[in-house]
Amino acid sequence: MAITSANQLELLQTAEAVAREKMIDPGLVVEAMEESLARAAKSRYGAEMDIRVSIDRKTGRATFTRVRTVVEDEELENYQAEFTVEQAKQYMENPEVGQEFIEEVPPVEMGRIAAQSAKQVILQKVREAERDRQFEEFKDRAGTIINGLVKREEYGNVIVDVGAGEAILRRNEKIGRESYRPNDRIRVYIKDVRREQRGPQIFLSRTAPEFMAELFKMEVPEIYDGIIEIKAVARDPGSRAKIAVISYDGSIDPVGACVGMRGSRVQAVVNELQGEKIDIIPWNEDQPTFLVNALQPAEVSKVVLDEEAGKIEVVVPEEQLSLAIGRRGQNVRLASQLTGLDIDIMTEEQESARRQAEFELRTKLFVDNLDLDEFFAQLLVSEGFSNLEEVAYVELDELLVIDGVDEDTANELQARARDVLEAQNKAALENARSMGVEDSLVEFEGLTPQMIEALAKDDVKTLEDFATCADWELAGGWTTIDGERVKDDGVLEPFDVSLEEAQDLIMTARVMLGWVDPADLEADAEEELEAADAEEAEA
Repeated sequence: MAITSANQLELLQTAEAVAREKMIDPGLVVEAMEESLARAAKSRYGAEMDIRVSIDRKTGRATFTRVRTVVEDEELENYQAEFTVEQAKQYMENPEVGQEFIEEVPPVEMGRIAAQSAKQVILQKVREAERDRQFEEFKDRAGTIINGLVKREEYGNVIVDVGAGEAILRRNEKIGRESYRPNDRIRVYIKDVRREQRGPQIFLSRTAPEFMAELFKMEVPEIYDGIIEIKAVARDPGSRAKIAVISYDGSIDPVGACVGMRGSRVQAVVNELQGEKIDIIPWNEDQPTFLVNALQPAEVSKVVLDEEAGKIEVVVPEEQLSLAIGRRGQNVRLASQLTGLDIDIMTEEQESARRQAEFELRTKLFVDNLDLDEFFAQLLVSEGFSNLEEVAYVELDELLVIDGVDEDTANELQARARDVLEAQNKAALENARSMGVEDSLVEFEGLTPQMIEALAKDDVKTLEDFATCADWELAGGWTTIDGERVKDDGVLEPFDVSLEEAQDLIMTARVMLGWVDPADLEADAEEELEAADAEEAEA
């Protein structure tokens, strides 16, 4: 096709028609046309030339120009698109490096192959523009609910028409065994929007906890207005869910507001979620209190919280055990997800038996090591003493409160406890050295002989070995695998070393070895302090 006055205006009309159809900027289509015409011209004049095309946005007239750039003598590589200052003087006055000399060249007639190539360039540009528009439209809508139309189902995945493109609802993001037919209307949560090679990919979900939270936001005006806040959601999609809410207005009951008049608000959410039963729970800053609420409808007798381990023990009456655990552990599993704690549930009888076993174990420890009769050892345990260190290094007054213990008896108890501990320390140290532990680790402050022995058994035998440890390897921790919290045992966990203490010990070792500059630590500490102050100020 030749670029003549007859089809100049047709270029613009085509650009506008394509832009309207694809809902993109007409200017992008014109730019694609300019690029395709320039490519066709290069195939006619020579690929080495810098040929550019400009289409007038009003008349549609295409102007073909050849551009040559002034470069330094030693940088001249492409004789068709570049020339030196000396060569440029015959075309320009006072040429300087970097200047461009532009001259118009005759338009080209596009052959069949050139026209096909031009068409491909235009289509590619249009596709790219369409993808960019789609990504821009949806990237800020991630985390919201959208209504779509089912187009088809492929291998269990549902392809949904969301207006300006297609999105995918994967099989594992559907509730239960939901099935859809073409043209069914569907309400979904936009879980993620990613820019990929084949265009933006929009991933939908109906099982995400956030989907339920957004549904409540739509049904409960107080949540939308920020008077009530959803603090946590846990779901077993299609079966049961728990949602924790708090009200910032003392006159509004958060649970009642979410339930609605005669259950109308919660029922609307339940219907959308295929009959999923929903427990609405009042949020509480006090974790044990919140957990008691989260385990509803079961009644709880006692809660014992271990904040360091992120673990909580719940004691319930025998008749409430199955209710607290729920069918296939569902109730306790959802409560654990809601609170972020690992929950152990036991009956009052089980707890009593465990306590009795602990009592007997500690009694035996004192009988065997301090040469006491059973009654006296039981007295010590009853007063809260659980190990030899407590007896050996506690203030004398704490021993004197025990019935029948005078000052001489207390001193004798402490002397025996210290002698046993010294013997144990000596044996532990000798055992550690026999395993190859070096003096650098033995002399490191903060580690007891028993700790050094435990480290040696884990193949940590030098200060360098110790400095390469991670804090959780020493203090233990929790890892979430497939939604389940799994315990990681720490080497020093039996010695009640906390995560913070482990971090301090490791960092001290690194400073001693010269791996870390103390000045950097101080700077980091100051930054953390400033950040904490800023958070407090915002709060």
